Amino acid sequence: MYLDELTKDISKYLDKEVTLHGWIRNHRPQKTFGFIDFSDGTKNKHMQIVYDDKITDFDSIVKFNIGSTIEVVGTLVKSEGKGQDYEVKASKITLLGDATNEYPLQPKRHSYEYLRTIATLRPRSNVFQAVFRVRSVAAFAIHSYFQERGYVYVNTPLITANDGEGAGEMFQVTTLPIEKLNGKVDYSKDFFSKKASLTVTGQLEGETFAHAFSKIYTFGPTFRAENSHTPYHASEFWMIEPEIAFCDLDKLMDIEEDMLKYVISYVLDHCKDEMEFLDKFVEKGLIEKLTKVVNSKFTRVTHEEVINILQKADIKWEYEPKQGEDIAKEHEKYITEYFNGPVFIHTWPKDIKAFYMKQNADGKTVAAVDLEVPGSGELMGGSQREEDYGKLTRRIEELGMDVSSYDWYTDLRKYGTCVHSGFGMGFERLLLYITGMENIRDVIPYPRTPGNLEF
Repeated sequence: MYLDELTKDISKYLDKEVTLHGWIRNHRPQKTFGFIDFSDGTKNKHMQIVYDDKITDFDSIVKFNIGSTIEVVGTLVKSEGKGQDYEVKASKITLLGDATNEYPLQPKRHSYEYLRTIATLRPRSNVFQAVFRVRSVAAFAIHSYFQERGYVYVNTPLITANDGEGAGEMFQVTTLPIEKLNGKVDYSKDFFSKKASLTVTGQLEGETFAHAFSKIYTFGPTFRAENSHTPYHASEFWMIEPEIAFCDLDKLMDIEEDMLKYVISYVLDHCKDEMEFLDKFVEKGLIEKLTKVVNSKFTRVTHEEVINILQKADIKWEYEPKQGEDIAKEHEKYITEYFNGPVFIHTWPKDIKAFYMKQNADGKTVAAVDLEVPGSGELMGGSQREEDYGKLTRRIEELGMDVSSYDWYTDLRKYGTCVHSGFGMGFERLLLYITGMENIRDVIPYPRTPGNLEF
């Protein structure tokens, strides 16, 4: 029996014999009795196992190490001690898998930096039990949101010949013997007979399916060869990218707001123990923060208006806000505090945004939007896509990109195009916000960052 089964209707098993399998999280043996903090990973809250010297093999049991795997047979009873409502009074404890005295995960507070060095064991720690269960539930919530609304889930390719963002920060994929190559590379001899890379986005392929199914979404890994050493960047991460036909920028913001509120509400409802733990030990006021987001109306403001607000603020900025330029982390923080909640910043300068975004009539801006949330900054980025064939191809040429390599994408505009929009949300960015963790390396099982390819 697993702990989640046991606790689902715990009164059903009260004063009855149960058999559990799991791991020793802490062990406090005394002269004539002992306590084991027991977990099988199915619940964030552990079960206390109590035994005394009348149990068979008492002298061996008191020597069981932290981290060991055990089978427990005993009676579920109401606890007489503090800290738990129920406990199991053991009649038999069997060692299934011993852990040595060198077991690295001891019952004390370890730093997140240390836990990253033992990434194979950190899922057993209390904080990462909570984080990764929230990750699982949040992923399910995302699928549920789109599936309940008739979206088609599309698996876009991970290997591509196109740079979806036009930034060139891509990992190359090759079977050529790179250690023997000198000079110019002959890609005709490579596996795909052309230059290939890991994808930075599934958006472009997603748009082709939106033109067939109207509403689609992708949810999968993406890769950026960006040499960033910040708490918010990773080289491998997961993206949620819906693409919606017959949808303009205003409707897109409606969908973004609705989806975020749905996912947060779902996690709060289905991860109560985990969220209470994270609220207590990771970020004080976390549940209150998230509840406020769910109950708030998101502000919508243009990029130009944001810059005006920032320039009028009585603050010495590290990066001076300027019209036509991007905003910094400090600006994002100020704007969410200024409006006291999440903020959609829309209508961005064309020159700092991607080639596929809808060009506005002023010739200077595009129909793009970023969602800024309190305490985290940018969480989503989206836009209405450019449906005009001429404008799209000219923009690709202006940026010095090869138009011919995007002909399959631009041709969509010749074969029954329509107003359509989409957005992208980094899953790990969302998890940072929901869990209160501060580093992207701590919300993904095995982080891939510059100079780090462990495990």
